[in-house]
Amino acid sequence: MGQAWSCSGLRWSAEGPVLLWDGGRRSALTWGKRVAFAVAEGGVRTCVGARGHACPLGAPVPARSTGARCEECARLDRAHSVAADTLADDPRPYRVYLAWFGPGMVKVGITAAERGPARLLEQGAVCFTWLGTGPLMAARRTEELLRAALRVPDRIPYAGKRAARAALPATREERAAEIVGLHARAVALSGWPESLDPAPCRPADHMEVFGLTGASAAVGEVAGLVAGGAVSGELVAAAGPDLHLLTDKGVVALDTRLLTGWDLVPAGGLEFAVPVRALKETAAAQDGLF
Repeated sequence: MGQAWSCSGLRWSAEGPVLLWDGGRRSALTWGKRVAFAVAEGGVRTCVGARGHACPLGAPVPARSTGARCEECARLDRAHSVAADTLADDPRPYRVYLAWFGPGMVKVGITAAERGPARLLEQGAVCFTWLGTGPLMAARRTEELLRAALRVPDRIPYAGKRAARAALPATREERAAEIVGLHARAVALSGWPESLDPAPCRPADHMEVFGLTGASAAVGEVAGLVAGGAVSGELVAAAGPDLHLLTDKGVVALDTRLLTGWDLVPAGGLEFAVPVRALKETAAAQDGLF
């Protein structure tokens, strides 16, 4: 067996998507690159721990879990989390945004201003616009205002986002139309916190950043890795945590969150051999392994 690697996730940089590996190694991902790895024979997926600490039990986790944490480590990881509303005293400025993932799929959210659009790339937002900037609690109140007054959700199931990519409108104007209209309705609401500085509507489009322009739509998604299984394909697009790989099964979406917790090794000559399911229809001293 070759040297085993542990993936710590996909990150978006100014140059595009990058896979991170334990120990600090990075694999830059470019369109047309071959992505190939195998799961060690007899391997078991184990909890990745929380907040930089290993799981004390080395607990096994399900192959289909995108969190790769046992119940206790998942609880600890969410402690002191902005997303979980357990960190109310963060002094940094926050931005409120509207994100669009496909027809009928718009959400409101917040992100630390210093992160720029990274949060939107990580979520797979096809386009977005800022709503305003201010202290954390003002941003939270604005988010709640939109949920209550305009019924805009703050979460969209990821399976729906993935399926929506198969039929996105062709032009930037069409893709931005829903958030442009919603931005106008949002700024017309009364009750905005005084400490939140409103932002003009300036839609940013990620179709080209994600490589989705002209790319074939995914026909399936990896359901989970298995011991002894292998993934091999040409990278044609990436969005959020997903890699879109051209395989002998067609284009398959691989959620890179499914990689964490496994020992991964070079694929050698192994062909694509992990469980794949059809995409659900949309409701409205090598450096790494490759």
